[in-house]
Amino acid sequence: MRALTWHGTHDVRVDTVPDPQIVNPRDAIIEVTATAICGSDLHLYDGVIPGVKAGDILGHEFMGRVVETGPGSSLTPGQRVVVPFTISCGACLFCQLGQFSACDNSNPVETQEASELLYGHAMSGLFGYSHLTGGYPGGQAQYVRVPFSDVGPIVIPDGLEDEQVLFLSDILPTGWMAAANADIGPGDTVAVWGCGPVGLFAVQSARLMGAAKVIAIDHHPNRLALARGLGAEVIDYRQTHVLDALMEMSGGLGPDAVIDAVGMESHGFSPDNLLDTVKQKVGVGADRAHALRMALMAVRKGGRVSVPGVYGGFADKFPLGALMEKGLQLRTGQTHVQTYSEELLRRIGEGEIDTTFLISHRLSLEEAPRGYAGFSGNQDQWTKVVLRP
Repeated sequence: MRALTWHGTHDVRVDTVPDPQIVNPRDAIIEVTATAICGSDLHLYDGVIPGVKAGDILGHEFMGRVVETGPGSSLTPGQRVVVPFTISCGACLFCQLGQFSACDNSNPVETQEASELLYGHAMSGLFGYSHLTGGYPGGQAQYVRVPFSDVGPIVIPDGLEDEQVLFLSDILPTGWMAAANADIGPGDTVAVWGCGPVGLFAVQSARLMGAAKVIAIDHHPNRLALARGLGAEVIDYRQTHVLDALMEMSGGLGPDAVIDAVGMESHGFSPDNLLDTVKQKVGVGADRAHALRMALMAVRKGGRVSVPGVYGGFADKFPLGALMEKGLQLRTGQTHVQTYSEELLRRIGEGEIDTTFLISHRLSLEEAPRGYAGFSGNQDQWTKVVLRP
């Protein structure tokens, strides 16, 4: 089959690779009908995630048709399914608690030492996202093996097009969980750092949860326009002092809740962020946490901080004093997709949530390298790339 593979920083290629096979009884093989390039895929593209090997198949946002199942799968050949980006066994303590992205059984034992070194505990398995997360081949391919297929995949009813539901795999529930983690309610003022796909879905979700005012922060004109179209007020951080603007827009208190949808490759003009950039470039592992530091300083006393943005290692100059002295609540984590999939699928079906507004480019799988280069190099115009294997 054909698949998009990683060969080094800014070097991805479409290669011919072996077809996936059923390995375990609960496996299924999916013929991929649509897959997307995620903003967190750019962390791999930029070489800031450890544990990626030459030839690894990328991609964790995908859907398709079931073509083969093991005897323990609950799926049936011919069904259309969206596959969550996290791999969950359904039986461990964390899956039983609904914390599917913390699954204890989906990350092979031999990969866990490095993961524990970085994070204290081994991560769950993820599709197409390095050997720290299990080394599972991803979905930017013609076919993919889906482990624990009786737990993860979301069966899609007739009448919904691929592009309406594809983002149930990751970014839509990630944006929704970001808003849920911020405990957003009627009357709240919410600030969202980053108008990438997750940030825009966080804006949309915050509005649906009743926020009175949502403020979106970015510098790309097209992305700010998309946020404005969702009902947000916007701040261009290159033209406005963000903390001063947020204080003015929240009656001098600061936002009730803040969401960092940027993560480890934050841009900014502060000296500490320039130092983080140098450290990251030379491989000493510091995340660029400028957006998170700013969010913690901006939120009101007693406020809520939600972090869906991906962080990969350690962050310097973390304002722990602000976190403690202001009495803030901080919630983060990879998304528990299955927890939210039923409600979000219903809202899509009823026309309450539109996901297609994000899509800027539709490419064939063979054009995937151009998609990565465009998404990385021109994030204003390349908001979301959908690939059709």
